[in-house]
Amino acid sequence: MKVLGINGFGRIGKLTVWHHVARKHFDGIVVNLGRDVGTGLKDIAHYVERDSTYGRIHGYLYGQAAGPMISDLNEADGTLRIDGVPVRFLRTDRNPADIAWADHGVRLVVDTTGRYLDPTLAGDHPGGSLRGHLEAGAHKVIASAPFKIGDPGAPMPPDVVTTVMGINDNDYDPRRHHMVSNASCTTTCLAHMMKPLLNAFGPQRILSASMATVHAATGSQQVLDRPPKAGKIDLRKNRSIMNNIILTTTGAAKALALVIPEMAQIGFIAESVRIPTATGSLIILVVNFQEEPAGRTITRDAINTVYHQAAADDPRNYLHFTEEQNVSGDIIGMPRAAAIIEGHETHTRTAEITVDLSKVPGINSSLAADHPLIRVPVTQAVIYGWYDNEMGSYVNMLGDRTVTVEEDM
Repeated sequence: MKVLGINGFGRIGKLTVWHHVARKHFDGIVVNLGRDVGTGLKDIAHYVERDSTYGRIHGYLYGQAAGPMISDLNEADGTLRIDGVPVRFLRTDRNPADIAWADHGVRLVVDTTGRYLDPTLAGDHPGGSLRGHLEAGAHKVIASAPFKIGDPGAPMPPDVVTTVMGINDNDYDPRRHHMVSNASCTTTCLAHMMKPLLNAFGPQRILSASMATVHAATGSQQVLDRPPKAGKIDLRKNRSIMNNIILTTTGAAKALALVIPEMAQIGFIAESVRIPTATGSLIILVVNFQEEPAGRTITRDAINTVYHQAAADDPRNYLHFTEEQNVSGDIIGMPRAAAIIEGHETHTRTAEITVDLSKVPGINSSLAADHPLIRVPVTQAVIYGWYDNEMGSYVNMLGDRTVTVEEDM
């Protein structure tokens, strides 16, 4: 019997339940809440059934004409059924090492808390750790966020790996890796935007790249203004997401180099802006290419052709290409769409830049004296990629990662 463990029951945790109830790869699901919710199991069922973004679970499963799918509530056991799939809720322990995974036959855990992300911490760390799930009987753990090592000088342990489905999921070695990071929603989209360009033009022609994600709100943000906690230095995270566009940070650039090693050769900057929408986000990617004197100029059509072909060749349909004019609501719920390239808005411009060789380190001084100034043709491309940062992209691809890990156990 295949039983999936899920730790945490926020946005990603609940939608992961929805995904696996629909998929029915697992025979049962055990969700660790680590605390009481409302007045009992019926309030948990109420939370599971309804979603302000995606509607009700029976509509998600079978369309709006379907009836309720949650049944057989047993308060004493903390169990219910969703479309026939047995789901048990644990409401006692928050420290991963104390969760009774082994007692419930759970061998694979997806941790969606966003709290336990340091893979270097021991399983018995007093504050809890991702490795604690292994101490509690799980054989494999998948984190629904990038790893974050508290000690910047500490190396990544040999039994962990970061993967993005469709990019480097084969880097996962079931004999060696016991903890897997599924990266982030933004890294997932960004990786599927960069990989086709690297395959088509090579890292040597990419001089620099930058991205900004116009990102929907997340559960970590405040509905109304409130004072920051002691020691917090980013005052904007405590401002109301309902009323503001908020500048923030993203770790997408660092995580991208973990899943696409060639990115380490390219200067890359990643920024993030939060906006008051529930889901549906956009990456604006800017890439500077060095033109080849004897080659064809990289045009808008050339960029779009790269993506159109990459999408057509993607066996799992993770990359989409469209010439339609979309808004963020159009891409909510699109299944397994890691990135939806808005080809209608691709732009390029080619110009020559002047380089003063006398100021370039390592250049032969006599060469710089003979040719102090050179003109280099450079093309700048702007590419737009949509992604549903909750269900459509991230949770569905997290589900794919979970199933592939289980199949190798």
